[in-house]
Amino acid sequence: MNEIINDKQGSRFVITVDGLEVYELYAEDKGTIDLYSTYTPPKLRGRGLAADVVKAALEYAKEKNLKVIPTCWYVRKYVDEHPEYKELIIEKL
Repeated sequence: MNEIINDKQGSRFVITVDGLEVYELYAEDKGTIDLYSTYTPPKLRGRGLAADVVKAALEYAKEKNLKVIPTCWYVRKYVDEHPEYKELIIEKL
């Protein structure tokens, strides 16, 4: 399995498969992380890679005690399907 990297300079969690990148963009602030965009190249869709990067981002938030702002629709969908992450979620103020 390819490794998911937290590219802090690029503010994204990224996995590279067949030379293409699947990523979750984020903005981290004091006590929160906004997961605002998930992207999977068309050639890689349907393989669960977006779910992998979102899970990595949520695990990072849990580890760092960050509240998650799920701006991206895919992150909201993922959390709906994985209720163990619901306690991390806050709505935008």
